[in-house]
Amino acid sequence: MSFDDYKAVIRPLLGDKRYYHSICVARAAKELAGQCGADKQKAETAGILHDIMKDIPSEKQLEMMNQYGIKLSPVERSAQKLWHAMLGSAYLKNELHIDDPEILDAVRYHTTGRENMTTMDKVLFVADFISADRNYPGVENLRKAAKIGLNEAVMEGLSYTIADLAQNRKAIHPDTIAAFNQEALAFAGDKS
Repeated sequence: MSFDDYKAVIRPLLGDKRYYHSICVARAAKELAGQCGADKQKAETAGILHDIMKDIPSEKQLEMMNQYGIKLSPVERSAQKLWHAMLGSAYLKNELHIDDPEILDAVRYHTTGRENMTTMDKVLFVADFISADRNYPGVENLRKAAKIGLNEAVMEGLSYTIADLAQNRKAIHPDTIAAFNQEALAFAGDKS
């Protein structure tokens, strides 16, 4: 399917704001991919599809996750903001018949990150933070970090996520902690 085909697929599933966000993330992902030598078409595809299940009501998301055999951990059950990523990846595989692991994993981990993130994982993770429609306290720091490099931006994004969750006394997904620790150790190694 083409980019325009995917836009047509997501349009009825998303509200206007989320649809625009998806277009902005696709653009940012394509640009980031170009800067770091990743596949621009895959990045754009992951970007346009990353929030495909975001506007589905939570009860329906739970029903669909059950249908796809997705088991939620206690942390995941407590954090509805994470559901759309897990469900989105399963939906892309089962309904849109996308079998590219780079796209599926980038969508799956775009909210949490994970240990051993691929370049595509990192591209989508960062693109979701810095897309043109984003306007939140700290977004400029993320955009500056992205200009320095993808790994710098990932570290900034993980730090932001962990600080925000901790400040609001919310559980932090183990994948986020693992990603942060791995990136922090890599940064420490770079500076020694």
